[in-house]
Amino acid sequence: MTVRTPDILSPEFERDPYAAYRRMRHDTPLLWHEATKSYLVSRYEDVERVFKDKAGEFTTENYDWQIEPVHGRTILQLSGREHAVRRALVAPAFRGADLRDKFLPVIERNSRELIDRFRGAGSVDLVADYATRFPVNVIADMLGLDKSDYERFHGWYTAVIAFLGNLSGDQDVARAGERTRVEFAEYMLPIIRERREAPGDDLLSTLCTAEVDGVRMSDEDVKAFCSLLLAAGGETTDKAIAGIFANLLSHPDQLAAVRADRSLIPRAFAETLRYTPPVHMIMRQSAVDVELSGGTVPAGSTVTCLIGSANRDEARYRDPDVFDIFREDLSATNAFSAAADHLAFALGRHFCVGALLARSEVETGVGQLLDAMPDLRPADGFDPVENGVFTRGPKSLPVLFTPVSG
Repeated sequence: MTVRTPDILSPEFERDPYAAYRRMRHDTPLLWHEATKSYLVSRYEDVERVFKDKAGEFTTENYDWQIEPVHGRTILQLSGREHAVRRALVAPAFRGADLRDKFLPVIERNSRELIDRFRGAGSVDLVADYATRFPVNVIADMLGLDKSDYERFHGWYTAVIAFLGNLSGDQDVARAGERTRVEFAEYMLPIIRERREAPGDDLLSTLCTAEVDGVRMSDEDVKAFCSLLLAAGGETTDKAIAGIFANLLSHPDQLAAVRADRSLIPRAFAETLRYTPPVHMIMRQSAVDVELSGGTVPAGSTVTCLIGSANRDEARYRDPDVFDIFREDLSATNAFSAAADHLAFALGRHFCVGALLARSEVETGVGQLLDAMPDLRPADGFDPVENGVFTRGPKSLPVLFTPVSG
């Protein structure tokens, strides 16, 4: 008897996408999805090929309709020299000396400030009280924005992520996302003009004054990048931190190992990105007819790369449905670079520019949380089950701990 694969927009799929992914990889590795007008690609080798795009078969023209309505035109939509120059303008702030010397102290301070709020409480919801707040606060602080506007930032990025994951075409979600673009521009553009006149030591000033080959970013370029950074950096790091703790608390032996040896945190992060990636779907556009497992993608088609499926492909990983920070078929050394052997940050020229920032945030946050909660354990109501389709993560993680002094 043939087992039906649930539609990706169904409640059944959201409850357990991994079982559906398994069936897709086995039976329909290339599947036309009528509601999203796209081809679903589920095997590791195919998703890797789409992302690396060594033959120029795929473009990011899908972002013209997928993200431009909420962010404006971003670096994700560019190609060739235009993309290379824009990436060269923004990338230095997210690696090397700038990240280590200028922004690591910002990350450490923001994590500590949040932990200090509950350090003596003995209980906390790691999602509501830490994970959802930490990356947004870090990005706002890096940009030199007022963190008292946190609720506005969080509201904006929540609306943007809802827009990007609006696979069913809900008009209220679409309108809320489009309003965000207007509101964010009204907030940011005056600040951008002020930083051009009087730059400081913050990331926004760096973006406003950066120049490569005589090219500088326009006000609209800077605003669009900040919008993208807030939404993408906020949502993914939020869910990554929640995912690490959900996975470790569900595997006490591995939590004990990480607690005893903090050098294992990158391994726990890399395995979380593979096992429960924050982003499950990234789209591309085919430039030509392309042969993939299961058939042909016609030129001009939208391709939905199922990262959540590819990262659990049994043809790529041993025991892929097992969370194991010690697995030998996943490198923590390369996990945050374009040489990564998981697909959570994509690959190729559009590999996530903020991967090393995410690593710094996660390593700092997880380390400081374990210091503050050395006997961290689940509380009543602890439910690590993921929610979401486009992006996924636990909604809450209530835990108990014995307070220690800061």
